[in-house]
Amino acid sequence: MTPLIRAATGGDASSLPDIERSAAELFRTVPALAWIADDDVLPPEVHLRFIAAGTEWVAEDDTGKVRGFISAERFGQALHIWELAVHRDCQGQGYGRALVSQAIAHARRQRLAAVTLTTFRDLPWNGPFYGRLGFDAIEGDALDERLTAVLEHERELGLPVHLRCAMRLTLDATDAGCVPHRQ
Repeated sequence: MTPLIRAATGGDASSLPDIERSAAELFRTVPALAWIADDDVLPPEVHLRFIAAGTEWVAEDDTGKVRGFISAERFGQALHIWELAVHRDCQGQGYGRALVSQAIAHARRQRLAAVTLTTFRDLPWNGPFYGRLGFDAIEGDALDERLTAVLEHERELGLPVHLRCAMRLTLDATDAGCVPHRQ
């Protein structure tokens, strides 16, 4: 089944931390990162901020139950994805792809230049997943000040930054219906 993607509402905010916790269970399959499954998740008040900004979407299953979400924030000419989470029972069924597609479509409608995020470089459901959606890893001199600060903050939180990367999907800002292109 194809998930229904819609804008998140204030009524969704309290259920989203449980979805993120469920999604994080996948980290238990990677012994060095298993601790992430027990780490903090975004609290409802942070979700409410993204909802108010119009940059949080949810995926519903065919019964209308919310099974995933994506939280993003605009920074200048980029939309930054802060969190993508799909309940473990629905992983691998197109929910994540549909949510990322919604964020990309939003960025295009806003005529933004890029969609950015940070993620684990080599975990199949992280870097390679986003790579299949057209995102490119950016490192070193290609990193702008904002993404460098995000990665530094992740280091301060205890994430192993040597396993992390920033990624960018560059959009053709001349056409709201544009397709991503690689640099």
